[in-house]
Amino acid sequence: MAMGLLDQLHQAAPPLALHLPAHGRGRGLAPGLRALLRRRPGSWDLPELPEIGGPLQAEGAVAESQAALAQLLGGQRCWFGVNGASGLLQAALLGLAQPGERVLLPRNLHRSLLHGCLLGQLRPVLFNLPFDAATGLWLPPTPEHLERVLTAALAEGPLAGLVLVSPSYQGLVGDLPALIACAHRRHLPVLLDEAHGAHLGLDPRLPPSGLSCGADLVVQSLQKAAGGLAQSAVLLQGADERVRPARLERALLWLQTSSPSGLLLASSEAALQHLHANAGRLQLARALDLAERLRQRLQRQGLTLLDNQDRLRLTWNTAALGINGLEADAWLMQRGVIAELPEPGCLTLCLGMRPSRRVLRLLPKRLVQLRDALGGAPLPAFTPPPLPLVATPEMPLEQAWRADAALVSLAAAAGRLAAEPLCPYPPGIPLLIPGERIDPQRADWLRLQQSLWPGQIADTVRIVAE
Repeated sequence: MAMGLLDQLHQAAPPLALHLPAHGRGRGLAPGLRALLRRRPGSWDLPELPEIGGPLQAEGAVAESQAALAQLLGGQRCWFGVNGASGLLQAALLGLAQPGERVLLPRNLHRSLLHGCLLGQLRPVLFNLPFDAATGLWLPPTPEHLERVLTAALAEGPLAGLVLVSPSYQGLVGDLPALIACAHRRHLPVLLDEAHGAHLGLDPRLPPSGLSCGADLVVQSLQKAAGGLAQSAVLLQGADERVRPARLERALLWLQTSSPSGLLLASSEAALQHLHANAGRLQLARALDLAERLRQRLQRQGLTLLDNQDRLRLTWNTAALGINGLEADAWLMQRGVIAELPEPGCLTLCLGMRPSRRVLRLLPKRLVQLRDALGGAPLPAFTPPPLPLVATPEMPLEQAWRADAALVSLAAAAGRLAAEPLCPYPPGIPLLIPGERIDPQRADWLRLQQSLWPGQIADTVRIVAE
């Protein structure tokens, strides 16, 4: 019989768990949350009792905590979430736009935003991003690039708002104040997917937070960049009321459970309180100090790292050493090093909020061994996807996703409409979305991606049946 979930959870941690949650198997949990978890198991599993309340109730401990944290973080309103950043991104999107309205989204969006468009019957307008051929990564847009995108998208009709992703999974951050200003000059509210950036702005070595840069709505995951448990998250509203709070609360009511976990609500509170307190800032500073020492050691070994802005994300350019990141991930996993994000040209490792000092000794050793075992001539330059600057699916998203579908080979997919997203890696950044026409150039490019993502992209794709 296969090992069950409980048995898996009882297993010892690997020597180097460089993946999310950022609390690193409990080392970096917010102290108040850690103390709560020491109490009798289940004592904290409580409903919305009058003295506790909930995220949408006007009275109770949750309401008081949300109001205090909104003020602490410089926002107008704050809502805790227990369905992760995914659930709050969907609620924010439905609060931002009405059915039938168009929303401008980047190509590196998380698929939860596509689900939000489906639920709200919104029209996604996807914009292409700068591409780095050396690593195969999408890069943050420059203000000049975003200006071209806005001009092209608005030429096709009005927009309800703009969504930006910052930081990226690999820790890349663009000129966020300038990007948000581009949208505001055109009277567009900005929803920022800051799932990986709850810690930004809290140390001089990190970029400013999205809220301080003027974003109207900000969603943070408190397990990705703070000391919270998985599924704890927060939605913040900026000072300028470009989106009515009543619309946000209505969307939250639709999409959030009527029985939120008291433990996850407490996790949201504890993670934010600790992160923004002196003790949390000191913990973050120590993590950044260790990260810088590790970065220097790896670079002295000739291991090329991405020059990113979130210094707690180490993104190793495996392509420069002739190694596919997915193969590097499999090699390391067999030796007790668990990374967060393997890609054909890179491997991203998350140090978390309290990285173990063992990483300074063990990680350089393992990566050098990996280079010696698998390394060779640099991989060829990656080919950018053949995408227009802006594109709207030919068939409405909800219609394509619900349509009768057929399974065809990638070779036979040219000219057909996609019926489902194609997401090679579990975090869910789609290479293809429902309703998009798979032109011959895209079909050829997808076949190339199949060779780069062994075992991750199937030989077939689901298309809308004729």
